[in-house]
Amino acid sequence: MSKRVTFLHSRRPSMPRVSGAVVAVGLGASMVFGAGAAFASGTTGTADTAALAGAATASSIAQQATAQTKAADKAKADKAEQAAAKKKAAAKKKAAAKKKAASWEVPVRHYELSATFGIGGDRWAHKHSGQDFAVPIGTKVEAAHTGRVVKAGPNGAGDGPAYGNAIVIKHANGKYSQYAHLSKIEVKVGEHVKTGEEIAKSGNTGNSSGPHLHFEIRNTPNYGSAINPVTYLHAEHVHV
Repeated sequence: MSKRVTFLHSRRPSMPRVSGAVVAVGLGASMVFGAGAAFASGTTGTADTAALAGAATASSIAQQATAQTKAADKAKADKAEQAAAKKKAAAKKKAAAKKKAASWEVPVRHYELSATFGIGGDRWAHKHSGQDFAVPIGTKVEAAHTGRVVKAGPNGAGDGPAYGNAIVIKHANGKYSQYAHLSKIEVKVGEHVKTGEEIAKSGNTGNSSGPHLHFEIRNTPNYGSAINPVTYLHAEHVHV
């Protein structure tokens, strides 16, 4: 009996020590795992923040680069468009100038028609050789067509005092235009003029009953070769 009791007493103390060790090991493991988890958690948060900041910076740089590229492309397109518009305007202006040079026009503006071609009267030795445009003294007189000045001066530029101050222009098609009774001559013999260019000021010089421009179309530079100027201008699509 006594031995049996002793055996039982010798085994009982070992139980609590094992249990305490297990508890201690478990607690230590929990602390270790907890610390590791906390450490791992802190490390992961820092890396994520850095990654997000880097991504935001890269995105901002990419957006700026895209915006700059778009701005450069737009500036380039605008410059090309402006150059094309400028080129088109220059071509249009050149075409208009060419068309104007090839066309005819009435030599004065804001006029009234007075004496016409072929009528008789006391002021002409023969029938009237041109078309008169009644305008105030000093009205701008323009070249009816591109050509070269072959006559310019008083005494009808050599055609007689009845014309007063006069100009004759030779044109490429072999016709001549004459402008008479001028108050001022603004071109010289040999000078090249263009359609619409100012060549004189209207007046009342020579055999004139009032301020007007006497205008002729001739087959030669001299008096006696005139044709109906209104009919001629109509044939050149000029309304008089």
